[in-house]
Amino acid sequence: MPRTLCRSTLGLALASLCTPYSHATNFTDPLDGQFDMGEYLAENAYGFLPIPVIITEPAVGYGFGVVGMFLHETEAQKEQRRKVALQSVDGGAQLIPPAVTVAGGAMTENGTWFALLGHRRVWKEDSIRYLGGIGFGSAIMQFYPFSSAALKDKGVELETEGFGGIQKLQFRLPETSLFVGVQQFYADSEVTLNSGLGNGNSYSLGKTKSSGLGFNLEYDAKNSLFYPTRGWDFNAEYLWFREGFGSDNNYETFLASSRVYLPIATNWTLAFAAEYNALTTNESRLPPLAYPDVDLRGIAANRYQGNHTSSYQSQLMWQFTPRWSVSLFGGAGGNSGIGDANEGASSMFDDMHWAYGTGFRYLIARRYGIHGGIDIAFSEEDSAFYFNVGTGL
Repeated sequence: MPRTLCRSTLGLALASLCTPYSHATNFTDPLDGQFDMGEYLAENAYGFLPIPVIITEPAVGYGFGVVGMFLHETEAQKEQRRKVALQSVDGGAQLIPPAVTVAGGAMTENGTWFALLGHRRVWKEDSIRYLGGIGFGSAIMQFYPFSSAALKDKGVELETEGFGGIQKLQFRLPETSLFVGVQQFYADSEVTLNSGLGNGNSYSLGKTKSSGLGFNLEYDAKNSLFYPTRGWDFNAEYLWFREGFGSDNNYETFLASSRVYLPIATNWTLAFAAEYNALTTNESRLPPLAYPDVDLRGIAANRYQGNHTSSYQSQLMWQFTPRWSVSLFGGAGGNSGIGDANEGASSMFDDMHWAYGTGFRYLIARRYGIHGGIDIAFSEEDSAFYFNVGTGL
């Protein structure tokens, strides 16, 4: 995002903490006497949790930004959560999550920038869920479009600039943890090839509109939205991108993912996550960001793209105090080549790529069960650290 927008976003976060309303807010939890932002989020009319976005993503370099997390509750909901939170350490976190709005942006040293606005809300005792978001920015990243062994490590620098958004509406099947729904995706972008010859030249590869409609299926039996330690979920999405929906290209995408959280001892949780992505098309050229990639902490974004990708992770979490926890994680992922439709999904396993790391979390808002912290991750080619809210899976 532009530097002026980055500064204004940071200023908003700092100014919010200094509003006249904040002088009466208690940042000490009455149950354990520790630093906590739960009352600030609930009682301050302008309160939000400022989340620092310190970027060390190998694909775009170092960067910084701020995202604000706003929680929306009625006065009755606030009072109910406050009372339950005073009765047990994790009491408030077991209630239905409030509506959440996030807004902010960031920029990095290589010129990448973005700004975003997102909202999640539930109705009728969590029987209807809505998720929506919009964003705009410019991403400058290395892409590796070649499938041959001689060229597969040869990257090209592309800049993708534009805007886009996503919407998802889900309905719970009565008396179950199963949701079915519809969703929409739209992006309008221009791709530019940077020559890399040191002469400052760049070459436009054209503008593209990607517009898709589809359906989703989700099973959600986790014990928390923000930091689950028990239960599991499953998510499947299928999208059709067609000219009739406003898309310049015709293709389909499929996503299937699942996370499992298993308590193995007091204050110990073993978690597993798996994800599979597929893209099918009869066209030879699609926008670079349309292709899925291997998504693991420690591996650069879009480093391993293909028509088929998958990743597998495990994570061991230890809550050694009610506030603090540490984790160890590791995983592997694979990809087929871009455009290698004849290889099929099985080619994902021909050349797997690994990553591992460690992290910590602090319970920053106990009555909501919000944990924040840092992960440090390594892979065979890169290393990075990430500021995360949640488990990181």
